[in-house]
Order: sequence, then structure tokens, then C-alpha cells
Amino acid sequence: MPQAKGPRFGPVALVVSAGLSVQFGAALAVMIMPRAGAAGVVTLRLAAAALVLLLVCRPKVRGYTRSDWVTVLVFGITMAGMNGLFYQAVDRIPLGPAVTLEVLGPLALSVIVSRRLVNLLWAGLALVGIVLLSGHGGGAGFGSLDLAGAAFALGAGVMWAAYIVFSARTGRRFPQADGLALAMAVAAVLSLPLGIIEAGSALLVPSTLALGVGVALMSSVLPYTLELLALRRLPAPTFAILMSLEPAIAATAGFLVLHQALSALDALAISLVIAASMGAVRSQMRKRG
Repeated sequence: MPQAKGPRFGPVALVVSAGLSVQFGAALAVMIMPRAGAAGVVTLRLAAAALVLLLVCRPKVRGYTRSDWVTVLVFGITMAGMNGLFYQAVDRIPLGPAVTLEVLGPLALSVIVSRRLVNLLWAGLALVGIVLLSGHGGGAGFGSLDLAGAAFALGAGVMWAAYIVFSARTGRRFPQADGLALAMAVAAVLSLPLGIIEAGSALLVPSTLALGVGVALMSSVLPYTLELLALRRLPAPTFAILMSLEPAIAATAGFLVLHQALSALDALAISLVIAASMGAVRSQMRKRG
């Protein structure tokens, strides 16, 4: 019996660890945006992450089909779009509401592909928590948010849902993290022109470069690798609902790093989101058992 629990809880731990890493990395990114701008931070993050992954994985480029390459290309495009849109959002609106809006993409995916009524109920409970958090996270509700920032966050959510789908497909088609490394290189190439246009020589300042590498490790290399490994063993609907933990993690990162206070209603919202996420995982486990 103890041996059976390992493979079930393993993927969940990977996803939660990835969420912690990416949201604290996002908080660090917000702190360095005045130096390089949103597009510049995206370029630093993706370029550094691509370099690290290519050096570590040394992926092979032969022996793959055209379909394999299309999959990794689309995966790279979704990563570039998700990161670009998200950082444009947090450049305009607080971190908590931005992540809250972004996570609607994975939640919508879970509702669309779920075949069990109980998963729809858990998604609904998570949505209630997200709505509560959206009104108070980061000290600003949706009514006072910059509309462009909110639109960027929603767009990032759409790309996040696509990321979930193509991350799983890439993980099945490529060994280890080879597909991730190749897709990250695609994302870095796509983001590079925009970063150069916005930040220019600021990208080459040593302190900014060092912070950018930190963001890359925390927000790209570690979480994407953990998520890719998790998606090999975790169904996409369960993974998508687990993403509703992200607003809670973002609120915590905002409090600890950006000094954004949490209200009692924030705590209630976080509790609802966590309850929904854990309930979804338990129901999925019962289905497998």
C-alpha cells in the first residue's frame, strides 16, 4: 500500500513545487521591471532558461517526425505568448489579480475536458475562491484594474491552457526534458526582438543580467521541468485544476516579497481554492483506484 501512494502523490508535489517557484520568480521579475521593462524581463527569462536547458539537456535534433517538430514549435509559441502577455499584465496591474485572471484559462480547460460531474463542482468551488480573491488580492479589485492589463492577463490564461496541452504532448514525444529545451529556444528567439526594442543595452547590465538569470531559473527552468515531468503521470484536467493554487501562491509571494497585505477575505478565498484543488486530486485518484 505505501508503494502505491508514491506515484499518485508524486506528480501533485511536482506541480505545487513548480507553482511556488514560478510565483516567487514572478515577484522577483516585478522588482526588476523598472530596469528592463516587461518585454526585456521576458527576453532575459526565456533566453537564460533556453541556454541553461540546452546546455544541461543537450537535446538531439535527429530522429523526430514532422509532427514532433510541429508539437515542439507550438509549445514554444505558447510559452512565448504566455510569458509575454503575463508580464505585460503585471506591468499594469498587481500580481494577485493578474494571476487570478490568468488561472481562468486552466480552469476553463478543466471544465471543457472533464468527464465527471464532481470535477465540474470542484472547478466551480475554485472559481468562487478566485472571484473572492480577485476583489481583494494585491489591494485592488477588478473594478479598479487597468483594462489593458486585465486583457493581457486573460490572454495569458488562454496561452496557459494551450501550454498545458502541448507540454503534455511534448513530454510524450521527446525524452527527458529535450522537448522543453527545444521549445524554450523557440520561445527565446520569438521574444528576443521585442526585448531588444524595449530594453536595448539595459539587457547587458551585469546586475540586471544576474537578476534575469534568477528569474529564469525560478520561473522557467525549474517549474517547466517539474510540470513536464508531472504531466507524464497526471491527467490534464487534474493538472488544470491544480493551477487554481496559483493565486494563493501569488498572494503569498506578494506578501513576502512585495509587501502586499492579505485580508481575512483573501484568506477565505485561498482556503476555497486549496480545498477545490485537493478535492479534484482526490476524486481523480478514486477514479484511477
